[in-house]
Amino acid sequence: MASAVQKIKLSPSRDIPFNKLVLSQSNVRRIKAGVSIEQLAESIAQRTLLQSLSVRVVVDADGQETGMFEVPAGGRRYRALELLVKQKRMAKTQPVPCVIRDGGIAEDDSLAENDERVGLHPLDQFRAFKLLCDGGMREEDIAARHFVSPAIVKQRLRLASVSPKLHDVYADDGMTLEQLMAFSVTADQARQEQIWDNVSRSGNDEPYQIRRMLTENTVRASDRRAQFVGLAAYEQSGGSVMRDLFAHDDGGWLQDVPLLDRLATEKLKAEAETIAAEGWMWIEVAVDFPYGHTRGLRELVGEPVDMTEAERATLDALNAEYAKIELDYQDADELPDEIDQRLSEIEAARSVLESRPLVYEPAEIARAGVFVSIDSEGHLSIDRGYVRPEDEAPAVVDPEAEGRDDGVVDGATRASGTVQRGVITVAGSPVEPADEDEDDAIKPLPDRLITELTAHRTLALRNALANDPAVAFQAVLHNFVLAAFYRFASSSGCLELAIRTPVFPAQAPGLKESASAQAIDIRHDGWKARLPKDEGDLWGALTALDGKEQAALFAHCASSAVNALHEPANRYNEGRISAHGVRQRLGQADVLARAVGLDMVRAGWKSTVDNYLGRVTKPRILEAVREAKGEQSVQLIDHLKKGDMAREAERLLDGTGWLPEPLRLVEIDAMGQDTDGEAEGLPEFLAAAEDEAAADAEEEQPQIIAAE
Repeated sequence: MASAVQKIKLSPSRDIPFNKLVLSQSNVRRIKAGVSIEQLAESIAQRTLLQSLSVRVVVDADGQETGMFEVPAGGRRYRALELLVKQKRMAKTQPVPCVIRDGGIAEDDSLAENDERVGLHPLDQFRAFKLLCDGGMREEDIAARHFVSPAIVKQRLRLASVSPKLHDVYADDGMTLEQLMAFSVTADQARQEQIWDNVSRSGNDEPYQIRRMLTENTVRASDRRAQFVGLAAYEQSGGSVMRDLFAHDDGGWLQDVPLLDRLATEKLKAEAETIAAEGWMWIEVAVDFPYGHTRGLRELVGEPVDMTEAERATLDALNAEYAKIELDYQDADELPDEIDQRLSEIEAARSVLESRPLVYEPAEIARAGVFVSIDSEGHLSIDRGYVRPEDEAPAVVDPEAEGRDDGVVDGATRASGTVQRGVITVAGSPVEPADEDEDDAIKPLPDRLITELTAHRTLALRNALANDPAVAFQAVLHNFVLAAFYRFASSSGCLELAIRTPVFPAQAPGLKESASAQAIDIRHDGWKARLPKDEGDLWGALTALDGKEQAALFAHCASSAVNALHEPANRYNEGRISAHGVRQRLGQADVLARAVGLDMVRAGWKSTVDNYLGRVTKPRILEAVREAKGEQSVQLIDHLKKGDMAREAERLLDGTGWLPEPLRLVEIDAMGQDTDGEAEGLPEFLAAAEDEAAADAEEEQPQIIAAE
């Protein structure tokens, strides 16, 4: 005969006046954590008591009921109610819903109530906040009612807007909260799902990688174009901005790149029209100009505008304030933030006052032009006063022709009105189509890419040579000796004496912002400021320099003639160069690089998607990673598409010092292999000195990862 199932009997409940309740010493909670008593009291005031108290009857020594009840479970709720009574927001006789326990152990009740409590899943909170928001509650009200900051509410609502499909994955522990945060960067749920399908299959699902893929077709708010246009103007024109609420994003990402380019171009055109009113003959406008764009142009010498009395007084006041602050805080280990900020403001104001605008002769303005662009900080850059060779005034004027009106006028007359000959072009690097059907063979690097890489190397070699006067002198001497003593020596070496500075037919993005370019420009401007404006005074100025200064100036001038560029000997060069001439040029460049100890890693070059990895085939990318990190790293990316592979390779190669072949320092044994009988290296009477310099360079050379 089957035994009857014992029925569960629940504890009775009733409303008990608050003044009949006391806190039990059997409550196991001793540590304060979580929501404060004050916050809980506010919640009860707003919503009333959502959960009854668990109480037990208090008896006297004889076991008789006293009419009082103790609270072993629900102590925090009791204290919150007690606070409301003290604040006179609740009557002390207010009935409180209670469950009356009469069996078991009080401590067991208290422990079970806390142990068996299950916290809310984060996704449930996200969705709950969204329901409240959809119901008409403001973000600030949600934050106030749930005791969080408005920023937290914004984050939770953003997470709630992620694709429901990804919510389901997160709920099943298929992704982490950090990954879900990364997907919240964009509101495009279809794109979110697409990216998740890609990264979940590849295993390359780190949050940073998800963010990178979601933002790969956007422009950062720190981009010079975005800084120049301004986010407000961009958004007013209908542009959208992606923002990351969970990580520092430098202002977010601008999604409408064509709109940004159009706004930047229009603003530049407007600035150019204002400048045209000054009477310049031509104005060239671009977002950015290539390095060396003023080469071959004559720069006008202007006279700085004198300061007004008010400007002079302002500058004196700023200098006095700066000196006083320095004196007051001379013994301080660290300046207060507000003082440091004030010093920065003073320096900026002084820089504006001291950078005086230049005044030019009207006749010179009439034949000169202006370059208008955007600098790296997003500010308008105006570079005035450049004369093209074809716009120079005629050296000789025929007096008999002065009175004739034959329709031929000089540059000054021709430009008496404002003539804008420049064309606004938004420069951009050409994008070579990616070939997803590449075979496994490692194809030769494209000629253009090699030219771009060797442009970087040429700048670095120029800078290194300028800092080594002894090698610079030796290099020039070597060139002279080749011309004087070696009858059949080629004239196409790497040092083009005239001095003629070669231009770069192809430039990678960021060439003019490279460390080598900036160092060269700073050094050139420094010498330019020291040399006399009138060339008739140059001899005396050079005589006044000591031997060390003369050597440094000699090295700087010699370095500007360095040409270590690879150029394809094809029909486009119209027979200007030969393959042998290019080989000889690069061979001598290797000799020179070794003599000065050129290290392209220390010169600031590193492989990126833009300058190398996105420009070569997949086998080339894998080869680079294999050389730098080994076969195990190759296996992490060999299954990816080319774009993703290039971006991951950039991350893997960062800090390794890996260099592509055109940028590596060639070993001595690999040099001088040309057997045409021409002098390829230094002559014998200079070879010992060159070998000594190369040995010294090798001792200082850091170890870099590069397969020979």
